[in-house]
Amino acid sequence: MPDKLAVLQAAFFVALLCATSVVDLKHRIIPDWLNLMIAAISLLCFSPEQLLGIFIALPFLLIGVFFGGMGGGDIKLMAACGLVLGLPKGLFAAMAGLSLLLIYVAIYRIVCRVQRREAKKAFPLAPFLSAGCLLAYFI
Repeated sequence: MPDKLAVLQAAFFVALLCATSVVDLKHRIIPDWLNLMIAAISLLCFSPEQLLGIFIALPFLLIGVFFGGMGGGDIKLMAACGLVLGLPKGLFAAMAGLSLLLIYVAIYRIVCRVQRREAKKAFPLAPFLSAGCLLAYFI
């Protein structure tokens, strides 16, 4: 039988990641309060090892600083999710989310080429990172 706090954490994690994805799709921004709420739910089932999960945001920060094209909200989202997931699951979440993005972009560009229309160059990242985080959380 799962612990009640674990079930509560899972429910909030799913709801907050869904809200983050919707807001990012509509407005192309991730509000800080959503990231803070995700970080706060890490306290429901906290263990000190989970603090290392914050380092999941480091590659996103470096990409944002050196190459651009990534907002601070995506970096903060991965830091907050890293606190919930911990380092091993956080790494899996980042790889899964970015892999989903690459698959989506590849299919999207093929469809655009077949339909002879211009492809968008930028995509909201939160829905893909959220999917990766949920996949890692429930595995």
